[in-house]
Amino acid sequence: MIRLFLELIRIIVIFLVLGSMMGALVKLIYANLGINVDNTNGGWLVGISIYILFFVLYRNKFQFSGFYKGPGKEKLPKEVSNSLILCSILMLFIAPFFN
Repeated sequence: MIRLFLELIRIIVIFLVLGSMMGALVKLIYANLGINVDNTNGGWLVGISIYILFFVLYRNKFQFSGFYKGPGKEKLPKEVSNSLILCSILMLFIAPFFN
């Protein structure tokens, strides 16, 4: 039970810290291009796409190095991973058009 709790804390920290860093990086790139996605629907698309990318990263890499040692740990199928990454990248590219 304690391993599950520690793994949940680890997931939250990974998503918050790395998600914030990735969001700041994307915001910096958009700012250099003269695009402002703050407080728009484009900002929501950027956030969702970052969390999709981290979901794929967690399911394919991070879950195997954590505290939880129980059943159900398997990678996403290759087609699912590729389609989620493609959707996420497309959302990053179309986000500026939702200003």
